[in-house]
Amino acid sequence: MKLVIIDRDGVINFDSDQYIKAPAEWKPIPQSLEAIARLNHAGYRVVVATNQSGVGRGLFGMATLNAINEKMYRALANVGGRIDALFFCPHTNECNCDCRKPKPGMLLDISKRFNVNLKNVPFIGDSLKDLQAAQAVGAKPILVRTGKGEETNAGQGLPKGTIQFVDLNDAVKHIISH
Repeated sequence: MKLVIIDRDGVINFDSDQYIKAPAEWKPIPQSLEAIARLNHAGYRVVVATNQSGVGRGLFGMATLNAINEKMYRALANVGGRIDALFFCPHTNECNCDCRKPKPGMLLDISKRFNVNLKNVPFIGDSLKDLQAAQAVGAKPILVRTGKGEETNAGQGLPKGTIQFVDLNDAVKHIISH
């Protein structure tokens, strides 16, 4: 099975330091939805893995998170794309859970659900936490410079083997061509 794991905020849609708290705040980054559709059409299963601590902080509830994700699904369907599964961590850092990136719990759940070894599976993210989670399970860390990506790139300690692209669209072009 061909699989790609993608972070949501800052990769598929514009991020906000105040969190994406309502469907009206969810706005796709140009060409991100079309990039996911190209992955689908090239035979890839696409899974989103996203930290959503706004739920744990009480900034929005599960119904709102579901409505935000539903807006993403509809927007993707309009360009011929889909997300095969969405995994999220609703916890705050203080919870010290196993599912919050950079810990590997969410990715291990994806591995179990799809019955696939994540070794060298592309994981596209914009934060060091995304890249560290990818590294922890042997996935291929891919940094995009949208969202927090420029800041992440300027920091120290990118995991070994991290490759970088301007945005999700460029990362997908690379994945499909290799």
